Amino acid sequence: MADLTRVHASAPTAEIIEVLLDQGAVVVEDLLDADLAARFNAELDPYLTHTPQGSDRGFVNAGVAAFFGDRTEHLAGLAAKSPVFATEVLTHPVYTAVADAVLLPNCAAYQLNLAHVLHRGPGGTPQMLHRDEDVWVQVPHPRPRPAIQLASVVALNDFTADNGSTRVIPGSHKWDRDRVPTDAEAIPAVMKAGSGVIYLGSTIHAAGANTTADVWRRGMHISYCVGWLRTEENQYLSIPLEQARTLPEASQRLLGFGVHDAVAQRGGYLGTVDLADPVTLMAAGRL
Repeated sequence: MADLTRVHASAPTAEIIEVLLDQGAVVVEDLLDADLAARFNAELDPYLTHTPQGSDRGFVNAGVAAFFGDRTEHLAGLAAKSPVFATEVLTHPVYTAVADAVLLPNCAAYQLNLAHVLHRGPGGTPQMLHRDEDVWVQVPHPRPRPAIQLASVVALNDFTADNGSTRVIPGSHKWDRDRVPTDAEAIPAVMKAGSGVIYLGSTIHAAGANTTADVWRRGMHISYCVGWLRTEENQYLSIPLEQARTLPEASQRLLGFGVHDAVAQRGGYLGTVDLADPVTLMAAGRL
């Protein structure tokens, strides 16, 4: 089985983008350097108890719970729980450069769509192969077309084929909608802690099965989308406003607190408070 193309995080961003647009996915090695990964993991540790949450999701849509599986511990709202995430991971220069290239041609500004840790325990079943963008795009659209989402899964411990490494089908972002994927076409993104697989929202992928006896696979999904879409995760309620006020402006805007200003492109001015930019109002002490 062929491997996914790998590019080190220190390589020119243009190289990462070239592979991503051509193949729909790229493994970026050492995306989070050892120090950043260690500090991020340390902030996550208190929240992760190695306890599957499949039977403890009474408020969650049953279909969503089934999608993540009953052997998975799920941690969302990362910006409120991890200062390292909110100030360093969310605005990581690799993410910023790639999202600028992929999403900005199609919007005035992009935003965080979803960030959560999927702690998949032994016995975890494989996910169905899917495209992340299908949460919005549920009718046939011609391909290729403008990208609306950029996503990734980062290994927070080593990802192996046995512990459920994310599986990706290179080139599937160019497929017709009626082409049915097969498991044989999916390649496990085996990678060491700190590396990540970055992929387009139109690329078919899925979490693999955790067939180990005692190894938990800790990974983070983080995705960005064009600023005129409703996000999967409601960031305004996932982080207290008092905490959001303390963050750098770049983080505030990625969390969706800024306006999406497309007036210069003859578009709208979305997300205002009293017709003003909420980030500006926070800086002025008026929000």
